[in-house]
Formats: sequence, structure tokens, C-alpha cells
Amino acid sequence: MTNQLLLVAALLWIIAAVVGLCGASAISRIALTVGSAAGALAAIVTLPDGSQVIALPGQLAGDSLSFSIEPHALWLMGFGLIPAGFACALASPSPTGKRGWLFGAAISLLGALGVFGLQNGAALLIAWETMSLGGAVMILSENLDRARGRTVLFMLALLEVGAVALLLAIAILGVRNSSLDFTQFDANANGLSQSFQIGIGLLFLIGFGAKLGLLPFYEWFPGAYGSGSGASGAIMSGVVLNAAFFALSRALTNWLPVAPTDGSPILSVSVIVVATLSAILTILYAFQQDDWRCLLSFSSAENASIAVVALGAAMLCRTYQLNDLAGLAWTVALLHLAGHALAKGTLFLAADGLRRADGGYHIAHSGAGSHWMLGVGALLAGMSLAAMPPTAGFVSEWFVFQTVFQGFHLPNLGGRLVLALTGAGLALTAAVAFATFVKVIGLGILGRDTSRRVLIRRPYSGSIGFLGLSVLALGVGMPAWLGALNTASLRQFGVAVSPQMHDGALLVPLTAKFAFISPSLLILVMPLLALIPVIFILISHRRPIRRTAVWYGGLSPNPLQASTTALSFSNAMRTFYSFVYRPTANTERDADGYFVKKLVFEHDVAPIFGPLLFQPTVSAVGHLAAKLRLLQSGHLNFYLSLIGLLLLLVLGLTLF
Repeated sequence: MTNQLLLVAALLWIIAAVVGLCGASAISRIALTVGSAAGALAAIVTLPDGSQVIALPGQLAGDSLSFSIEPHALWLMGFGLIPAGFACALASPSPTGKRGWLFGAAISLLGALGVFGLQNGAALLIAWETMSLGGAVMILSENLDRARGRTVLFMLALLEVGAVALLLAIAILGVRNSSLDFTQFDANANGLSQSFQIGIGLLFLIGFGAKLGLLPFYEWFPGAYGSGSGASGAIMSGVVLNAAFFALSRALTNWLPVAPTDGSPILSVSVIVVATLSAILTILYAFQQDDWRCLLSFSSAENASIAVVALGAAMLCRTYQLNDLAGLAWTVALLHLAGHALAKGTLFLAADGLRRADGGYHIAHSGAGSHWMLGVGALLAGMSLAAMPPTAGFVSEWFVFQTVFQGFHLPNLGGRLVLALTGAGLALTAAVAFATFVKVIGLGILGRDTSRRVLIRRPYSGSIGFLGLSVLALGVGMPAWLGALNTASLRQFGVAVSPQMHDGALLVPLTAKFAFISPSLLILVMPLLALIPVIFILISHRRPIRRTAVWYGGLSPNPLQASTTALSFSNAMRTFYSFVYRPTANTERDADGYFVKKLVFEHDVAPIFGPLLFQPTVSAVGHLAAKLRLLQSGHLNFYLSLIGLLLLLVLGLTLF
């Protein structure tokens, strides 16, 4: 039944792409939504098992094609398709470009399905490029930003760097047996030297990390996401991001052999270090954003980096045959991305709802919290991304910390030190993430502007409320949901760790003697704890309340004008970490004598890799292009001389 549902999903997405281009937007949206529901249903009915292998017609690069989805791929795909389905149903809020957006969404989902299930290296590269193309088409068709062409080109340029790295790594693994079938990759890698294996692993880290937002590739995130809609962001940060992580996990844990214990685990340590630094930098930059989409895009890169940290920890533990800890870390990464897909999709759709009602994506006072379904859903999603109990994000990040805290089991001092420093880096990340989503929810959702009323459409409120409650249900019901991953870790590491991650209603990191929490019980206890402030409120009613007007420094009272803004909220952190941000502030005045007619204030933070890496590369390419432009001089004699030199070169190669 699984393969039938996936076939239905693929056919519906193909139909959506075709009819969307033909102008039947309503039919295309329905096909996209139903296809996403079919894909999510396939995951529900199949887990904890995977799908059966089916042979596809035709051949590619001399190999037959097959399709099957592993249990952890179904898990990631299912949770990614839930917010994607709502995004497709609501579609882009752009008044133009609906045809292009629907086409882009359809081919993005088709590409993600291919990454999850295709078992051939050449087919994987095609599916990978299809995902990138779909994202570019979605953003370009929406016309939400004048600079979208430049930002999409920058995105595609960095993704193509990753694609070249993937092409090289897959070619190296496939050349030994002249086969690009994934079943041959493990045997092919075993025949290579350890340094070659590390190099291939780094190529995979670059290739798949380009879409996950690992450094330095996260710098395309704010421009690309900020040029599109929240619907595009929900698809790209959900099912597409999950597909990229699945591909990286498969490459590093299935295709490459376990590092020898007598050597330094260079690859796993490199993965952990790169991911930890990426998480710190991306959440620091997320905190400074004033646009919903830019902030959430950096947050997506941060959460993907946390999942990659857990993947690196799994690789490190497997090196020393600590398969229980390896399975725990790997399973935690899956839990983290599941909760992230739901929560991030919720807030991206909330941004679209505010844009339809308010006209923009700026994080400012809106009064959207007065719409209780939107307010509850967005609050729960923000709590999850800030790792607050009892949501899914709290559970997964708690598990991440418990995993790195158990680094003392490693026999190597270097490995223990790496995990200890990783824990410190993740603690900083969690603290800044908490402040970031206090800013998002406090200003963007709960901030009130009494001068106007924000009208949120009911489909948005209902969708956001449902997704937010799903985030809560995932966290509270985690002891039950863990059963869906029983087979996944058993196939990957030979140990079924899911039963060891809970003891009844308690969640434990393999043993209750080390640590435990229980969101399931906490959801019952929290209403009881709420009685304490209720009692204080009842007691306070017995005393007279004195109300005093707020002092506005001698100015006329204006609560909105005197309220905290997104800039002022994040300014202290910007000053403290100025060595990272290198902030800029420009003020332009247009004055007529003593009277100011216009005042323009611009502020920004400087990217790290743009001036140091990307801009010099662009300058070098531009300089080379200027030199090569001489080849287009238009002089016939010059062209004839080039042909003559080419003939001499051919003759020389033939004779000698």
C-alpha cells in the first residue's frame, strides 16, 4: 500500500505542475495538497517498517533504477509533508505568479521524493537539482522582492558548488565497480585509503551541507528566503531540508566505512565542529533580523546544524563501538527535524497570514495574538523552537544535550573534549534561540497596535492552530511516537534504541539512572501549577489597586511609539557580539535650512564569509571574464588566427 500511496502522490504532483502552468490554479493547489496528504499517509501506515523495493522502468548511466524508502526517510518525509500540504493549500500570498509558484512547489516535492527513495547516484543528482530548481522557480515567480533575481542566482551558485562536490564524490565511489547503484558504494569505499574516505566524506558534507545551511553556505538563506513567501519557506525548510539531512546521513553512515579505532576520527570531529560553529553563527544572525522570513531562514540553518551535530556524535560513538549511544544520537537528530518541520512551517504560515492582513513581513506590533487560534499555534511553535517544555523542540534538544553529556563513555580524551565543547556551544545556541523567539512572539504576535485592527483570514488561523497543536502533541506523546523508529536504528546501528529512550511516561537517554523528563506528565502538572498565580490574583482582589499613568519623558502619551522595537530588543546583543556582527548604521537627512524634511536610518550586520570568500571569488571571475571578452572582438582575422592555432595544435598532437 505504501508504494501505491507514493505513486499517487507523485502523479498528483506531476498533474499539479502541468495544470498549474496551464492556469488551473485551483486544481493545481488541490492536487498538491492531496499529494502531500498521500505522502504523509504513506509514512503513517508504513512505519516502523520501510517500503518495499520496486524496479523502475529504464536505465540511467548503465544501471537499472529502483525505488525504496527507509523507515527514517519515511519519518522525515512524513513530518515534512504535513506543513508542506498546508502551504500548498494556502499557496503563495503573492498576487501574481501563481502559475510559476505552483509549478515550483510541485517539482520541489517531486525532487524531495526522489532524494528520499531513488537508489542510484545519477538519479539522486537529478532529484537533488530538481529540488534546487523548484525552490528557485517558487521564489522568482512570486515578485515579492525587486532583488529576487540576484538572491536566487546567489543561492543557485552556492548550491551548484555543492552539486559539483556531490558529483565528484559519487563518481569516485562509482568508478571502482563501474556502477552508481548505492548497494555498491559501501564496498567501493572500503577499497579506498582512509585519507580518501575522509576526503569523500568532506565532499558529501559540502554538497549536502550547501542546502542544510552549514557554514559558509548559510549566507544564501536570508536573501533567498527573504525574497519569497512563507509558503515557499515552509516547503524549503520542511520536506526539502529533511531530504537534504537524510541524504547526508545516508552518505556518512551507510556509504562510508566506520573509522578505525586506532586512528583519529577526523571526519566525525570535522562534522561536529562545522555544525556547532554553524549553529552558533546562524542563531546569532537570526536574532538580529527584523524580517520574519530572514529570521526564520537563519533559524532553519541553526536547527539543521543541531541535527548534524547529533549525526556527527553518532559517527564518533560508532567509531568506538558505542552503538547504543550512536543510535541514540542518530535518533535524536530525526526527532529534532520532525519537530522543527512542524514548528517552522507554523511560523512561516503565520508570517504569510500577517502579510495578507498587514501588507509586509516586518516583525512589529500587529495585534495578531487577538486571533486566538493563530496566537496559540504560533506561541507553541515559538516555544518549540526556543526549546521550552513541553513541546517537541524541548524534548529533542534535551536529548541532544544528554547525548553530548555522555561523552565520558568515549575512551579517547580528544573525543570527550570535543563533545564537552560542543555542549557549551549548544548551550549558547539555546540561550540565543530563546531570546530570538521571545522577540518573534512578543513583538510579532502579541504586540498590540490599538490604532488598527489586523484581520487574519480563517484558513490561516486554523492551519496555524492545527500545526501548533501538532508540535505540542509530538512532544507530549513522544513515548508513543518513538515506537515508529524501532526498526530505523536497528537497521542503521544494529541496536533498537527507541525502547531504551522511554520508561513508561518518562523519557530517558538509554537509562533512567542518568537523567529523565516527562512532557506527558508535565502537561498534566502544568494546570496544577497554574493554580498558584490564580490564587495570588484572587488574593490581590481583596486589596485596592492603584493605577498610575506611565511617564513618557514629558512627551504626549503614545504607548505604540514608546514600545520596544525589534531593533532595540536586539541592540544589546549586537553591541556585545560586535566582533561577530560588525554592525553598520547610516543616517541620511534631507533638510531645508533648520527643518528636516526626510530622515532615513539604515542598519545592518556584516556577513562573515561574503567579504572574505564570496566577493573575492566574484571579483576574480569578473576579472577573468573581462580578459576573455577579447575573444568576442568581432575581428575576422583574429578568429581565423585562432582557428589556425587550433589546427596546429591538433596536428602537433597527432604527429607527436
